[in-house]
Amino acid sequence: MSHVVQNDVHGLGQRVAGLDLNKQSNQQGSRYIPPHLRGQQQVGPAGPQKNIIPQYFENPSRGGYQQNFNRGGGGGYNSQYQHQNYNGYSKNTSYNGNQSNRGEQFLWNSERGSRWETNDALSNADWSKLLPRNERLEMELFTSAQSGINFDKYEDIPVEATGSNTPKSIETFDEANLGEIILTNISLAHYTKPTPVQKNSIPIIKAKRDLMACAQTGSGKTAAFLVPILSRIFEEGPFENPSNVRQGGKKKQYPIALVLAPTRELASQIYDESRKFVYRSCIRPCVVYGGADVSTQMRDIDRGCHLLVATPGRLVDMIQRGKVGLECIKFLVLDEADRMLDMGFEPQIREIVEKCDMPRTGERQTLMFSATFPKEIQMLARDFLDNYIFLAVGRVGSTSENITQKVVWVEEHDKREFLLDLLNASGPDSLTLVFVETKRGADALEQFLFRCPENYHATSIHGDRHQKEREQALASFRVGTTPILVATAVAARGLDIPNVKHVINFDMPSDIEEYVHRIGRTGRVGHTGLATSFFNDKNRNVARDLMDILAEAKQEIPSWLESMGYQAQQHQAAKKAQKTNRYGGGGGGFGGRDYRQFSGNRGGAVGGGSNYYQAPQHVGNPYQPSYQPTYNHQPAYQQNNYRGTGGRAHSNNSDDWWEK
Repeated sequence: MSHVVQNDVHGLGQRVAGLDLNKQSNQQGSRYIPPHLRGQQQVGPAGPQKNIIPQYFENPSRGGYQQNFNRGGGGGYNSQYQHQNYNGYSKNTSYNGNQSNRGEQFLWNSERGSRWETNDALSNADWSKLLPRNERLEMELFTSAQSGINFDKYEDIPVEATGSNTPKSIETFDEANLGEIILTNISLAHYTKPTPVQKNSIPIIKAKRDLMACAQTGSGKTAAFLVPILSRIFEEGPFENPSNVRQGGKKKQYPIALVLAPTRELASQIYDESRKFVYRSCIRPCVVYGGADVSTQMRDIDRGCHLLVATPGRLVDMIQRGKVGLECIKFLVLDEADRMLDMGFEPQIREIVEKCDMPRTGERQTLMFSATFPKEIQMLARDFLDNYIFLAVGRVGSTSENITQKVVWVEEHDKREFLLDLLNASGPDSLTLVFVETKRGADALEQFLFRCPENYHATSIHGDRHQKEREQALASFRVGTTPILVATAVAARGLDIPNVKHVINFDMPSDIEEYVHRIGRTGRVGHTGLATSFFNDKNRNVARDLMDILAEAKQEIPSWLESMGYQAQQHQAAKKAQKTNRYGGGGGGFGGRDYRQFSGNRGGAVGGGSNYYQAPQHVGNPYQPSYQPTYNHQPAYQQNNYRGTGGRAHSNNSDDWWEK
């Protein structure tokens, strides 16, 4: 190939010379015309080339996007903003299907980032009005929604409400006057009828009463507080601008509702649920928790926040940084309140509730939800609640026919072999959640399952995992890529993982509350499930309480557990002579009792329950007196699948969680 320069054989130089590159802007000449405008009649002289692109973006009639490219709507996964965008929002989303800076529905100034900007559209908006649909976001939020089965079995669950002037429960969502937005989103989420806790909580919250609710794990507690809170926000908003104080060039965000949760997983779960109920509204939810990038969470809050879901530690951090103010809080929710106090969050909670600028008790509405409310937790709750209603819906863990509970005697050195038997019987596609006590134990068991000849697909989750690893493990488990999840207590509370068929307590927890929450991961929201627990000498301290749980749920009780539990009960009889119930009052079947009933402040009650289990009721003895349990390799769990020892002497050491 020749590289010799040719001597302008095509007259290129002449043609270039004929171009007037210095032509003035006021001279006539050709200009670039966008394809969609070509062929139309042109009006006026051609303008400067440099102004073509800005004009194209600045004039909405041309059909282009705004200059800030804020397209709104839902987007894909953005790994740079994992903590808010794995839910489907794009980086500059306007949320809920509103396309920011475009059209008449503009309610957010994404460039300034604050909902308190001077914006007539926001201050004059009707918050109860449905905004236009966003089909892509709608599909993302609601395609995986599932309605539970066996809801008819909830009808006979006892309900007890104590307190003055308790509002009447509802039977359908239409009775609660929830508004167009909520009813539309409830329909999209396939909620056909309220669960017992929703039937009672929704009218109480709508009536502006403080509430302490004790209900079964997996019974719909999250919707029980989100639905009425958002309904009232839609009905009563917009709210007054509280302050014009700026922090580092940015205004603080002043959420209307605050939900506190003990773990990042539960906080993310509540946030995901809130996105469904605020769809097609102008309300913007946010979530903050430890273990994620704080600067990313701050940028998300800067874009506006009406409903904030947070863990206590990270919220205190946001308050100290001047990002969040609490003086406009109208609704405060403490979800899994007993666990937050058990985990040592009481100082942070008290700082948030009592020392920050949050409205005082009586000036805000405070709600506490959990599966259990021991007496000591209720005593602490007096400081946060005002003239509240105590609601107990069913006995925690006693999901009747929904959860089949099996307890088997397994020595420590036999646990792995017995676990393999259970996994083989469950089938390869059944989601199985295996609980252990320690982080090291979780890692070791995961590796053991992976290296087995069967090569079980397992993953693990515990407190030492990075946030990204935890989210990936949960996502992989949910979709069945790794159908076995080995977990410590970090995953035991509040996580909503659909279709978990089997919960295995590889290590029995040291208190009965933890057992209740663990087995509640299966049989959620009307579905059926199986819970199997390995029991041995290390677990004697929970024998009596475990026997009570099984009796109240009408489950089969091994004879050796009956013997242990009855002997422990006799030992404690004198100590509890003044009580007819381990929860401090008459009637069983509930996960907690209102302490005011036993301090001279008794309110009205509805529903009822059975008397406390006083003596072992023999249900037959299919358990052979053998230390070595056997398991039939069958998918169906039959009576003779589980065998254990005969009755054995019970230690005098008591570890009753109610008496501590």
